[in-house]
Amino acid sequence: MTEVYRNYLAGKWQGADSGQTFDSINPADRRQVLGSFPRSQASDVDKAVAAAKAAFPSWSKVPAPRRAEVMFEAGRLMTERKKELGRLMTLEMGKILRESLGDVQEGIDMTFYIAGEGRRLIGETTPSELANKFACSIRVPLGVVAAITPWNFPFAIPTWKIVPALVAGNTVVFKPAEDTPLLATKLVEIFIEAGLPEGVLNLVHGYGEDAGAALVAHPDLALVSFTGSCEVGREIAIRCAQDYKRVSLEMGGKNAIIVMEDGDIHLAIEGALWGAFGTSGQRCTAASRLFIQRSIFDRFLQLFLERVEKVKPGNGLDQSTDMGPIINQAQLDKVHSYTEIGKGEGAKLLTGGHVLKDGDYANGFFYAPTVFVNVDARMRIAQEEIFGPTVCLIPFDHLEEAIGYVNSVKYGLSSAIYTRDINNAFTAIQDISAGITYVNSSTIGAEVHLPFGGVRQTGNGHREGSSAVLDVFTEWKTVYVDYSGKLQKAQVRD
Repeated sequence: MTEVYRNYLAGKWQGADSGQTFDSINPADRRQVLGSFPRSQASDVDKAVAAAKAAFPSWSKVPAPRRAEVMFEAGRLMTERKKELGRLMTLEMGKILRESLGDVQEGIDMTFYIAGEGRRLIGETTPSELANKFACSIRVPLGVVAAITPWNFPFAIPTWKIVPALVAGNTVVFKPAEDTPLLATKLVEIFIEAGLPEGVLNLVHGYGEDAGAALVAHPDLALVSFTGSCEVGREIAIRCAQDYKRVSLEMGGKNAIIVMEDGDIHLAIEGALWGAFGTSGQRCTAASRLFIQRSIFDRFLQLFLERVEKVKPGNGLDQSTDMGPIINQAQLDKVHSYTEIGKGEGAKLLTGGHVLKDGDYANGFFYAPTVFVNVDARMRIAQEEIFGPTVCLIPFDHLEEAIGYVNSVKYGLSSAIYTRDINNAFTAIQDISAGITYVNSSTIGAEVHLPFGGVRQTGNGHREGSSAVLDVFTEWKTVYVDYSGKLQKAQVRD
């Protein structure tokens, strides 16, 4: 019998007002239903926001080090349950088990790191220009914030939003992706067990067009923090602008690896495989474009294809599997549509390019690792985010040419270069327009204590990760204390 899960509102587990539900299924075997979840509507969102609003005055006045103690306990519980959470993630999201465990570890790292900020939340002190006057700036919480998260990192990304929001003194309404509601529920259960007061964190399940849209439009929100597609992010930004809400967006990527002729070709191939096919290409930092210097292009291609042919798709719980399924049927159809687009544009398909349907693949959403050559950098498959295991190999002659290709897309999240020449490395660091640049490593592997985010349509200038995330979840307040005993007028001189 399918287990029934509920929303968490004002400290109580409850179903949707409408009584409607949806199922979470295993993308490697759609016959396996992992649970039934409430399909929430506007009335459920209203309850969640009201609970968060009511809890804000008391939670914001809890000293930040005390708020952080709850996060430290949550981190301890996450660590204790890492294996269980990783297995559930592979069942629900599909990524192979070692990647799922890495996702959980990233959530653990973020939770402990940001909990440490509870004893800092650093502002500034600075000399006043007037005698007997003190001046400083402090951080204050915003109020009720919405955390709207995607399915590809169903544990890590929620911690990137929820933990800093709570440590800063905000209250949260958490709306996870409808493809991964079980992991979201388990995360909220951990925060509850860690001692989070009622109403401080509220969980609303449902679809974007129902619960998500109602949440974004709610007048009592101070901030919407969203990770997902550019199309949805744009609509959120427009809607938030109408109410003067803050909005933090982390969206798409069309990331690239440059391989110079002086680079370690074998290391570059390892990085390209990981970047292209890790998480089945379902990462905003995935490397879907490989720019290979022409003098080594043929050799790189031969060695790369030999390795691609050995990549084994399958159930992520099988230790021999290298790449799990696509998340759902709609995304599988999208990935395959880009194969047809690429062939229609004149690119040459060397391997893959088809849905895997036979045998163990029959009941899942599996796609073969796909490689294109004869690709013009202006083609759609080289410009648009596919979010699947599809990669284009493009030759270049000079580094400046490759950097121009890298910068030619509307995104600017992650990038990489393989080279032994320090001049090449620093030229790439300087001239590539992206939020992240790796040297001699792949495009994926962000660390929580460094800023994460991108430029152009990848986001709207905010950063998650590191102490920079506090600029998203706090407001600056400037404080002046005049103890001169007389009226002093700044900038006014006698």
